[in-house]
Formats: sequence, structure tokens, C-alpha cells
Amino acid sequence: MTETAVYAAGGVVWRLVDEKIMVLLIHRTRYRDVTLPKGKVDPGEMLAETAAREIFEETGIRVALGVPVGVSRYRLPSKRTKIVHYWAAEATEPAIRASAFVPNKEIAAIEWVALSKAAKRLSYPVDVEIVENFARLVGDGILRTFPVIALRHAKALPREEWDGADDSARPLSPRGRRQADAIVGPLLAFGARKIVTSPAVRCVKTVKPLALALGRKIDRTDLISQDAWEEGKSDARTLVGQRVRSRKPAVVCSHGPVLPDILSEIALATGTLRGSYLGSASALEPAAFSVVHLSVDNPGSGIVAIETHATKV
Repeated sequence: MTETAVYAAGGVVWRLVDEKIMVLLIHRTRYRDVTLPKGKVDPGEMLAETAAREIFEETGIRVALGVPVGVSRYRLPSKRTKIVHYWAAEATEPAIRASAFVPNKEIAAIEWVALSKAAKRLSYPVDVEIVENFARLVGDGILRTFPVIALRHAKALPREEWDGADDSARPLSPRGRRQADAIVGPLLAFGARKIVTSPAVRCVKTVKPLALALGRKIDRTDLISQDAWEEGKSDARTLVGQRVRSRKPAVVCSHGPVLPDILSEIALATGTLRGSYLGSASALEPAAFSVVHLSVDNPGSGIVAIETHATKV
């Protein structure tokens, strides 16, 4: 991110009605325009967290983010550039029924429009481009997706500052604990539900705040521990196979040396050609994560998209 730009995030919120894809547009009160739900990043937020929050605040609908559908850039009256990141986001029927939206001083109305008609209803070409990107994904048969999120543990206490003989017991540093708290919102934004981790303390403590937020237990497995990897006994393939077959959103927390194996196994399990992008997605800083989006209907059709996020903490 650059200091001169204004960052925001939002989504193409969609639902299926009688086999027809509908997208949600908002009518803004002040500007008297029709646009996509979006808003500026709050201090300390990561972009995905912003997108999910803004969609809820503007429409009353809680969503889990799907695949990224583009970035729009345009000049503001202040001469600064506004950069908006968008994701596809399915609105489930329970979430729609739970919405408490009422017209307010910011949003005059929300409107479900057939995807084929959305472009004509939007006020701005940059929004039209985002909807067209979404339409291309739909045309490719990619509608519902689920994420497998590869997470590197947060910053641990340096080895030279750790007196214990068992490296797997090395705890998080104070910064690592702050990072573990900071990634909860973004991971929830992608619909994280299942939590699988190496049994190392630094991994378990990284996902503990997420588990508390979800009210879910943490599954520990030696299959992706660093100790097993160093002994040549790790088994990312078995774990990844389980997660891909489940077709459910999951966070997999592990160590720097193990992450390349996890990403490679996701590619193999989904019939995706391997390339340098896997190296980039697995070369994560502490508390960073890569979201691998897969098709719910046909996980074997390949990786739909990969995106990487890092906390500023």
C-alpha cells in the first residue's frame, strides 16, 4: 500500500433464484447513485476484513468472501487515487432473512438485479468492469467455492531466547500474540470454520484466538509438524486430501519449511499445474496466509485462485 492512495474493499454479493444469478446493488442516499457495496479500510484492518464488514454494514447481510474479482482504481476530487479490492460473496438465504437493513442516511435502498442486467443499472464504469469479471467466472462454471487457507504461525520467541530443550514448546513472542489476534477478522471473512494445526505451541497459540471466536476446537496433527518434516515423516498429502474432499472452509496452520509441501499437495489433489506461483504462495512471513479457492462442485477442476495476505502487526 502507498501513503498517497485511499484503500477500500467490497464485493459482488450474489444469490441464486430459480437458477438465475442475482447480484446486490446499493442506492446511496448522498450521491444518488447505484454501486456495489464497499467502504474504506479502518485503521488496523486487512482488506478482506474490510470487505466483509462493509458488506454487512451497508446491506445487513453477513457473507463469507469467495474468489477475488478485481481491483478498481480511480481519481478522487482530492487528486488521491482510490483503490478498491472486490471479492465474490454468496448471500445465503438464512443470511438474507437475518438482515435488518432499513434505509438510512448512507444507503437509500438495496436491490437484487439479474446479473445480465446489473451492468446497465450501475452508475460507474469501474463497477461495471468488476461485475463483468464476476460474470466471466460464472461463464467458466465457477460459482460456489471453498477456501483451504495455508497459515504460517505467528512470530515466535527467537531460538536464542528460548531456554527449553523442546523446540516445539517454544511460545509466541509478544508481537506474535498481537498477530494472532489481528488475523482473526480476516480469517473469519473467508468463512474459516475448521482449524487444523501442527501441535507445536507456536502454531496452536496462533489459531487459539480464532478458535475462541468461532467456538470451535482445534485439531492438532503431527502430519504437518516441523519435527515430522525434519525427520522425513510429515504427510501433507493425507491432510490435504481430507480437506479437499470435505469441501469445507479450513485453516491449516504450519511452519515455513512445511508450507511448500502443503501448497504443492493442494495443486496435486486438484489437478492443477504446478508453477512458480506455488513458491510465492508458500513463502509466507509469520502470521501471513494464502487462501486457495477451490470449486465446491468440482474440486478436481483445479485451483480457481490464490491470494496471499499479511498482517501489518
